[in-house]
Amino acid sequence: MTDTLAAVPLFAGLDDDGLAGLMRGMRIRRFRRGETVFHLGDPGDALFIVVSGAIKITLPAETGDEAILATLRPGDFFGELALLDGAPRSATAVAIEATETYILARDRFRELIANEPIMRDTVLATLAAEVRRLTHHVEELHFLDITGRLASRLARLANETGATRQPDGTIRLAGPLTQGDLAAMIGCTRQSVNKLLGMFTDDGLIRLDRDRIVVLDLDGLQHAAHR
Repeated sequence: MTDTLAAVPLFAGLDDDGLAGLMRGMRIRRFRRGETVFHLGDPGDALFIVVSGAIKITLPAETGDEAILATLRPGDFFGELALLDGAPRSATAVAIEATETYILARDRFRELIANEPIMRDTVLATLAAEVRRLTHHVEELHFLDITGRLASRLARLANETGATRQPDGTIRLAGPLTQGDLAAMIGCTRQSVNKLLGMFTDDGLIRLDRDRIVVLDLDGLQHAAHR
């Protein structure tokens, strides 16, 4: 477990004693595919670190629809906002495949933030990156049409954790990734995503491989996002 924690960017600055102490204060929890980790409005009492699998952070609507804010993979952490300000959870977290997490209690998290400057800097840098990402997302929603939003999102997914570059230069996006997921990411219908994926396929920008999307022309996708 110590080796796994050392590979998590949040804990990269801790020495062996620090990691050992951290390990004693953590517990493991596993989630089934589709299982909710916490709901919007729940009290925040712990930080979660993804060890394996994947988590989506969503804003659910009363209609049953959702907006997917982020997809997290091994090494990522979530749930820190409620620990910092004491407010309820600001979103819902759901496992999109079988997922294992480490859980760090609120008191221990705040103690580490107070006493480990490197860890505190990592949390601040992560929060800043999240603000920048959400700002970019708002910009896309306001200034790009649906075609541009989907092209931009696929291009971003090609550069995120979990995407793998193949020997032929193509990029296999992390999955599972459904048309419904993409629709929830860019604010449109699944039918619109289906049509656009077909168009991008015909244009030679992507290839659909069962439950994965393969980016064939990243530059072309980025161009399609802003034309």
